[in-house]
Amino acid sequence: MKTISNSGPVMSLAKLGSLELLYNLYGQICIPSAVYYEVVIHGLDSGYPDAYYIRSAILKDRMAVINVSDGEMPDNISNLPLDIGEKQSLYLVIRDEFDLILLDDLKAREEAKALGLNVKGTLGVIAQAYREGYINLDMVEETIQAIIARDDIWISSELCLKVLYVLKKS
Repeated sequence: MKTISNSGPVMSLAKLGSLELLYNLYGQICIPSAVYYEVVIHGLDSGYPDAYYIRSAILKDRMAVINVSDGEMPDNISNLPLDIGEKQSLYLVIRDEFDLILLDDLKAREEAKALGLNVKGTLGVIAQAYREGYINLDMVEETIQAIIARDDIWISSELCLKVLYVLKKS
């Protein structure tokens, strides 16, 4: 499945030590150049461990960076009230006909859905990994509790607990 990701899902999964779920589910993951700059360049400069994991994934060809030059995006994307990584991700998913876009930010997800795109976030990746047998329910619960406990992953506790509840009932 041809998949592109914004910074949120790759950063969150790297922080959780679960980046491999992306490759298991979708093969090589692509990120736009703005996401690479935010996650890897800025992350390395700031000493964030997840930046090293993501850079390693790129060096191992598990992730690929797609360059987007200034002025390349059409106005309907560049004028959206989103950050540059989200805009580049939306632009590339349309331009290069990706099957799936990974976004955690609610506004970005709404814009993607309005464009008719197939959207999933960090919790959706975890749920799919559970449903496809890559992780068990105990691992899901540990991962979701880790998300709730961290102050550097911005996914609401309420949403985390809702996803966990649904998975336990299935």
